[in-house]
Amino acid sequence: MFARVLGPLEVELNGTAIAPTAPKPRKVLTLLVLHANQIVPSSALKRELWDEEAPVSASTTIQTYILLLRKQLMRAAGGSMATAKAQLVTCPGGYQLRNSGGLDLHAFDRLCTEGRQALARGEDERASSTLRAALALWRGPALCGVQLGPLLEVEALRLQESRIVALEQRIEADLRLGRHHELISELTSLVGEFPLHENLHAQLMLALYRSGRKPHALDVHQRLRSRFIDELGLEPSARMYRLHQAIIVSDPALDAERRSRTLLLDRFAGHAVAS
Repeated sequence: MFARVLGPLEVELNGTAIAPTAPKPRKVLTLLVLHANQIVPSSALKRELWDEEAPVSASTTIQTYILLLRKQLMRAAGGSMATAKAQLVTCPGGYQLRNSGGLDLHAFDRLCTEGRQALARGEDERASSTLRAALALWRGPALCGVQLGPLLEVEALRLQESRIVALEQRIEADLRLGRHHELISELTSLVGEFPLHENLHAQLMLALYRSGRKPHALDVHQRLRSRFIDELGLEPSARMYRLHQAIIVSDPALDAERRSRTLLLDRFAGHAVAS
């Protein structure tokens, strides 16, 4: 079995798609896939399906959904219900989907770890290519096509945050490699998508500054500050302020192509700008 959750849900066994189209069985399969080889408690399935309003018949209904999934597995396994039951196991208090075939999320996590470690070692080219490979596994929003209940909504948010972190780190590697011109268009799109994300704005400011567009870099900070004040009633962080000041005075540290082994904003956590 191979499953994909970094985009539309896809689950295949022997080349046959087994994900049901009905919303609630699809939710059950998604939870089982995300926690493959672990026991998913029946209580978790009930909460995902009905939140705090599970009907009296909830346990029976879940058993019906499990049977439906086993029939899907049986069809893909050549008609063997015994094989299906061995793959989707009833356990005390819950169910376990046994999957040794792989999950795109696991490959993403592995590549992100390798990329992050390469970035920490200063192996910027390797970090960039590894993190690009990780991000290429995404085919759209996580768990696309699944009606998200309370548990899957948290999972989707967690996956989205992991994607953004990997993207920041890949951009960090590219900035270290002097690819600031190429990054401007991508970062401009990203700050439009995430208008309150400080580090993406900081990366755009640096890319613009290094490309000889200092006024545009300062304008990015002004727009971010206006959004923070209008939408949150807050000022951006002190680190953003220090980066802004560094750009105003053309701090020579901003021109270095090879950077210290921390993300951009962290470099300004205690940076004293010359006056």
